[in-house]
Amino acid sequence: MTDCVSNNPLSAEDSVLLDNQVCFPLYSASNAVIRAYRPLLDKLDLTYSQYLVMMVLWESDGVSVKDVGARLYLDSGTLTPLLKRLEGKGLVERGRSEQDERVRVLKLTTAGVSLKSQALTVPAEMKCKIKLDLDELLLLKKLCEKVISTLEK
Repeated sequence: MTDCVSNNPLSAEDSVLLDNQVCFPLYSASNAVIRAYRPLLDKLDLTYSQYLVMMVLWESDGVSVKDVGARLYLDSGTLTPLLKRLEGKGLVERGRSEQDERVRVLKLTTAGVSLKSQALTVPAEMKCKIKLDLDELLLLKKLCEKVISTLEK
């Protein structure tokens, strides 16, 4: 038995109680945040997943599909339909890399570029909804990134 498992202060019975789980509040908070985004993103005609893709493209237009998937921790089975919907909305175009024809790249359309100006208020509006101060938000972000980093190894 590893030290991590043997050093658990909870009994085996207590360790499976919902109130003793770290994952459940993390899961619930994630769902609550996505629900809070919904009315803001409805104005942009985007789902939360589509918004994440658009943020990546606003930061790095012309990035490969593979890199978008890696950045967002999404597999191609999840990412491909998402990209097709964004393409159908006229926000992105999928094409081939000029350097390597095997690589699919994403380019923002004019509409995709202009959508960014409408999205600029979303982060501040979400900060107001969450009601944590900046230090708490940064700590929460850092802890979530640590969990992701640990589990992705």
